[in-house]
Amino acid sequence: MTDLSMMHERITQLRTHLAQVIVGKDEAVSWVLVALLGGGHALLEDVPGVGKTLLAKTLARAINGRFQRIQCTPDLLPSDITGTNIWNPSSREFEFLAGPVFANILLADEINRATPRTQSALLEVMEEHQVTVDGSPRTVPSPFFVIATQNPIEYQGTFPLPEAQMDRFLLSLSLGYPTESEELLMLQRQQTQNAQSAIADLEPCISPEEVLELQTLARQVKVAPELQRYILRLVRASRTDDDITLGVSPRGTIALQRAVQAYALLEQRDYAIPDDVKALAPQVLAHRLIPNGGKQARTIIERLLHTVAVESHEAA
Repeated sequence: MTDLSMMHERITQLRTHLAQVIVGKDEAVSWVLVALLGGGHALLEDVPGVGKTLLAKTLARAINGRFQRIQCTPDLLPSDITGTNIWNPSSREFEFLAGPVFANILLADEINRATPRTQSALLEVMEEHQVTVDGSPRTVPSPFFVIATQNPIEYQGTFPLPEAQMDRFLLSLSLGYPTESEELLMLQRQQTQNAQSAIADLEPCISPEEVLELQTLARQVKVAPELQRYILRLVRASRTDDDITLGVSPRGTIALQRAVQAYALLEQRDYAIPDDVKALAPQVLAHRLIPNGGKQARTIIERLLHTVAVESHEAA
């Protein structure tokens, strides 16, 4: 299926299905879908109990994909993630026991509680969609989408993600607390049915193959040269700003364009506009910065968005 209108219908159905379980959070759901359709991964930085796991499981159910969860702890080993070869006495051969990365949707819960050695086991698979075990590369299913979470409040017993790992995430976001009306609706829904039952009752509305088609369509969204120059000016401004120790890498430049393309597709357009860049820049760029003097990365990005001008003739 390649008809654009049918693909837009699939996107609408996907959003509707997620809303059947996820109360509110429309903007956060959109950012997660941007990461999925942009072929990247999402980092959810938020306190416990706001629905991060629920979102990942619901998304997997909606796309009829395989879901796996890793509960990251300091004693977690790289082989616990990638898999390992085990000796089979019957066949007298080593057999590969696949790890949880062999999934469509992988939830790496509290990723910063894993040791740096274990965190690094995700680097290859997030970038190349394969793992190498005992010298043999093994491809994971497609689509492959990592949702990692970390609690921004707790620091004891954690290992902060290095810049190379942070750069692997297309975007980072926070779900935040629900509004009073949203939390009341949650109570009403779960008075007779819990969230896990709601996920089990959810019928898939799109296939993994159709997700791959949507990812292909996202890459075909037109980004005018003028808009690309706007993205470049914004990114390069981060490398010379006095409040930033380390600016956005070229991988971040590419990530912003991919996110903008995916967002335009979600908005049922085949072209990107400057407002797409402004909407996505905080989510795509902030976690790639190292601010100095205790400054907040998102605040700096917001300031740059007001500082870096959009050329008047930029148009889709």
